[in-house]
Amino acid sequence: MIKMSTGLCLALAGSALASFPLQAKEVVSTADRRADQALAKMTFEEKVRLLHGPMTALVAPAKRPQGVVIGAGYIEGVDRLGVPVLVETDASLGVSNLMDMRKGDVATALPSGLSLAASWDPELARAGGAMIGSEARAKGFNVMLVGGVNLVRDPRAGRNFEYLGEDPLLAGTLVGGQIAGVQSNHIIATIKHYALNNQETGRNVASVEMDEAPMRESDLLAFQIGMEKGDPGSVMCAYNRIGGTYACENKFLLTDVLRRDWGFKGFVMSDWGAVHSSEAIMAGLDQQSGEQLDGKRYFSDLLVKAIEEGKVPKSAVDTAAHRVLHAIYAHGVADHPLQPGQSIDYDAHADVAQRAAEQGIVLLRNEGDMLPLAASAKRIVVIGGNADVGVPGGGGSSQVAPVGGLKRVTKGADSGPAAGFAKRGYGGTAPLDALRAELPDAQISYLDGKDVAVAAAAARTADIAIVFAEKYAAEAIDQPDLTLGEGQDELIDAVASANGKTVVVLETGNPVLMPWQSKVPAILSAWYGGQRGGVAIARVLTGKVNPSGHLPVTFPASVDQLPNPVLPGSAAPAADKETRAVYGLQAGTKGFDIHYPEGSDVGYRWFDRKEAKPLYPFGHGLSYTRFRYHDLKITGGRMLTVRFTVTNSGARAGADVPQVYVTRPRKAKRLIGWAKPDLKPGESREVTITADPRVLADFDAGAQRWVLPASAVQVEVSTSATDPVLTGAAKMSRFNRKP
Repeated sequence: MIKMSTGLCLALAGSALASFPLQAKEVVSTADRRADQALAKMTFEEKVRLLHGPMTALVAPAKRPQGVVIGAGYIEGVDRLGVPVLVETDASLGVSNLMDMRKGDVATALPSGLSLAASWDPELARAGGAMIGSEARAKGFNVMLVGGVNLVRDPRAGRNFEYLGEDPLLAGTLVGGQIAGVQSNHIIATIKHYALNNQETGRNVASVEMDEAPMRESDLLAFQIGMEKGDPGSVMCAYNRIGGTYACENKFLLTDVLRRDWGFKGFVMSDWGAVHSSEAIMAGLDQQSGEQLDGKRYFSDLLVKAIEEGKVPKSAVDTAAHRVLHAIYAHGVADHPLQPGQSIDYDAHADVAQRAAEQGIVLLRNEGDMLPLAASAKRIVVIGGNADVGVPGGGGSSQVAPVGGLKRVTKGADSGPAAGFAKRGYGGTAPLDALRAELPDAQISYLDGKDVAVAAAAARTADIAIVFAEKYAAEAIDQPDLTLGEGQDELIDAVASANGKTVVVLETGNPVLMPWQSKVPAILSAWYGGQRGGVAIARVLTGKVNPSGHLPVTFPASVDQLPNPVLPGSAAPAADKETRAVYGLQAGTKGFDIHYPEGSDVGYRWFDRKEAKPLYPFGHGLSYTRFRYHDLKITGGRMLTVRFTVTNSGARAGADVPQVYVTRPRKAKRLIGWAKPDLKPGESREVTITADPRVLADFDAGAQRWVLPASAVQVEVSTSATDPVLTGAAKMSRFNRKP
């Protein structure tokens, strides 16, 4: 038997993430000293220069600083003092080239954030971050707007595909790995969108109304864990309001929580178009990004005017500039000058993307062990999903034109804020080609699925029918429902009725409903697969790769199970004609409040609280082998430690994701850790999981402390949030700690 132990969870392997060298006291003090020295030599005008910047594509080439490449934006440096220009690029899924697609720029496209989250592997997140960070530096960027960690509170939200699921521990752990990987290239990474930016409808005007305690126990905890593990140089504040105050001028978020409680020493940048006043600098905002989108130069001309009028103290400029300088020195940006145009090993980077896609694919259903595809399947028909072209991706600022380019590109929306910049396209490897390569002896045909009757007839004469179903998602637009749409549910139903050996491959950025589920013996969730998504799908379907992905979000059985069955704001009246949003709204809709009845019980916690049965639970994922859990040992007291052994009792090698949940009296269950052992047939491994007390505790807003009363807790070692295998109990001592 091989023994392995972890602190927070086994999946933190490599989480020497855990050593956080950039947080070492000597590095921090050196960065502070260098920032002090540079600030003392700077003029007032030079300090202000660090606090604002434009969107690059909206600046005439002749007016851009030398060497600045097109990206999200830039912040001018102070050349005489060796303070470099900050050249910024989106985003978490690769070096976004949205602005340069027409010029043929390409980059390695990682799978979507939900795909990464489905791997439950922070070391994989770190490897992907290191890869895209190296491409960013090679292309001439030293700031990367990665690190989206907004929790999936509503499965219809348009940007869910960018994010890392519904659980704060899982999301925070993975985003920490990603940020650490990006910053290993001596560039600054962000964590975003701070905070409670959980939907796109009304994102510029809506106000999230939530008490401090549930906020701290959910969304803010995800940010806190991510910052502890990744040490980002910057935090990006969000568009929305919290308690009526815009996130980018919210003193509670930017000063009380971020600086006072969490000790953050880097700088806060705004999201593009999220600044509303010069006075925001006094609440904790340090930098105005993409200032043209705000319409006013709040952190340059108007800031100087506000200082002259006594509305803003001059010292606020020193404070903000020092924070920017601190991040520059702490993360090696000044010591590693940019040299744009460096060569990139796209083949090696594609290997990273493929590995991520393979680990993120979730086998949802496999009745009768229909998968992997048997060698006896000689006639296979592949239907729909543009599987002959490539794999889909999400739209918006995170979009990447992969190596090989985007194909069959169409508008992501006919109107509204997404119409101008969200594209719907397919790229990377085509699943059809990849399947033919993996199964050279099979006759594999393809139909686009637009004619349901023709597709059903073809399925009837085939040994196997594989239907690729997709659902487009993009920044700036939420989805009106959870159906696949575009006639795909009817297509799947007809094909499955014609052929009892039908496989459905879902390529989506969100959970979806499956009215045809009982007719389909095998279902894969492949998300948006990135650079080699087609190859990854083919390798899982054929058994070259044993699926190990597990859901990072709950798939509801209906929207009626959601805390908000009607998406907040979707019925609000339009107020102006600036830009139309989804549901026929205006982006400038009059402000409305968003209430989340679930509070801190996001996702699976809500389903547990309501005793509702989802379509597929959080944490669910099947394998081509079998795993057995045994020898449970639980230790309570001041710290909760759970030990157990995992054995591969099947005939194939594979990785498993055993999860540990804890339930306190009158509380919904909470994930406290997980493992990801990769085992050969017959191999066993002992794992140890020690709970972060904050995951178990409640936040006492009055006392401003995390508090866990002395009590008995129930412990489950499970294959998902609803499927315990081993159970036990422990008595916990009282826990009381500052945030």
